[in-house]
Amino acid sequence: MFRRKTLRLFTLLLAMAGCSQGGNKQKEASVSKKAKLRPNVILIMADDMGWGDPAYNGNDISITPNLDKMAQNGLQMNRFYAAAPVCSPTRGSCITGRHHNRYGITYANSGFMKPEEITLAEVLKEQGYTTGHFGKWHLGTMTKTVRDANRGGRPGNEHLYSPPQDNGFDVCFSTESKVPTWDPMVVPGRDAGDAKKKKYEKGGEYGTYYWNEKGEIVSENLQGDDTRVIMDRALPFIENAVKSEKPFFTIIWTHTPHLPVLAGQKYKDMYKDYDNDIQHFYGCITALDEQIGRLNDKLKEIGAYDNTVVFYTSDNGPEGRTRKGRTRGTAGHFRGRKRSLYEGGVRVPGIVQWPEKIKGHRETNVPYITSDYFPTVLDIVGVKMPTDRPYDGVSFKNVLLGEKVESRGAPVGFWIKKQMAWHEDNLKLYSSDNGKTFELYDLEKDPGEKTDIAADNMEKVQEMRKKLLAWRESVENSSKGQDYL
Repeated sequence: MFRRKTLRLFTLLLAMAGCSQGGNKQKEASVSKKAKLRPNVILIMADDMGWGDPAYNGNDISITPNLDKMAQNGLQMNRFYAAAPVCSPTRGSCITGRHHNRYGITYANSGFMKPEEITLAEVLKEQGYTTGHFGKWHLGTMTKTVRDANRGGRPGNEHLYSPPQDNGFDVCFSTESKVPTWDPMVVPGRDAGDAKKKKYEKGGEYGTYYWNEKGEIVSENLQGDDTRVIMDRALPFIENAVKSEKPFFTIIWTHTPHLPVLAGQKYKDMYKDYDNDIQHFYGCITALDEQIGRLNDKLKEIGAYDNTVVFYTSDNGPEGRTRKGRTRGTAGHFRGRKRSLYEGGVRVPGIVQWPEKIKGHRETNVPYITSDYFPTVLDIVGVKMPTDRPYDGVSFKNVLLGEKVESRGAPVGFWIKKQMAWHEDNLKLYSSDNGKTFELYDLEKDPGEKTDIAADNMEKVQEMRKKLLAWRESVENSSKGQDYL
């Protein structure tokens, strides 16, 4: 499977570069020299962090000084979207630039990253980058033989095996899915929420493991704050890349603040005036924030800060309040939460830090989405987009460089189960029933989606509906495998 994927990617990249195999050695030498001048790239993603959870977006409880500093010194994206209101589909969009239904990851714990898909790690690796994945993967299982997490090692699930190392990552420290945000290998108390349904006693083995790129379970240094555990692996990878004079592409996908939610006493004490659930919820967010500061300190220490592009976001909006456990996240003034295509389910924190190009605070209100990471990074690196399949993302490199941009230049489409949405600048078309009925909102005048203006704008509704359904047909054609012919 991996060999087929590698050969497929190699052939495509040769076509993109317009070179022959005979000139490949010269090309490799050229790439090696250029690679040292190219920016490093880090994608950071929180898990279930709502738009309103960081302090820089107006939260007066949350303590997030490092995220605030990133926003103050970088590009603050006020209308940034996760590609889906649940985790796995959004993660796939980041590394493919494509809607999740195109390759079969239709929901959380659904599908796997197919070998025919071209990932950002694979493209950058061919360009001389060293690549690392750290944290939550959720795009396939990590093992065929060991009972692990939600799907790994179960009979009949062998075809779901698609770990990061089979998708372009050189170094991995990855889990299939969620773990507790404190002592990640240990079953917490029921009040933490979403504890294992198995008859495990508190303090037992949680059953989701960290795996390395060799397919081995990692058993050392797994106590305490989970984001610190992840960063302890990411920082040496980054430092080794700089010492080796290789540009790096690093994914750091934390489990915070997904259930089970726990924080250590140090972080709980920062919220001692609030109830226990808030102490744990915002405590683990502050612990995550502390690791953001640690990352930036390391980048400065090794001389990689200015030339490293750091993208920060969340995979979807905050968990719903009907779930048991510490689901204290907030979508701010937006309607809806996780699992919803109303704004609160998909509008998420969005920051880009690139000191070499983004000097001082800037903001954009233009809508962008996690699918845009793939074309944006390729644009930054100077690699042409593949042309053998449809892409849903667009590059926003021009925004990073400070150009005045009034529009994304293309609509943004969403589709998950029976929900669909279509964004054209400030107008948003929404359906909760698979296109039987539609609502229309003007997000500039009504960001909270309180007033449906569809009845007064039926001509516009029909125009946007037609475009949405045409896009959905393209996605359905992809899901049938037509992109791989």
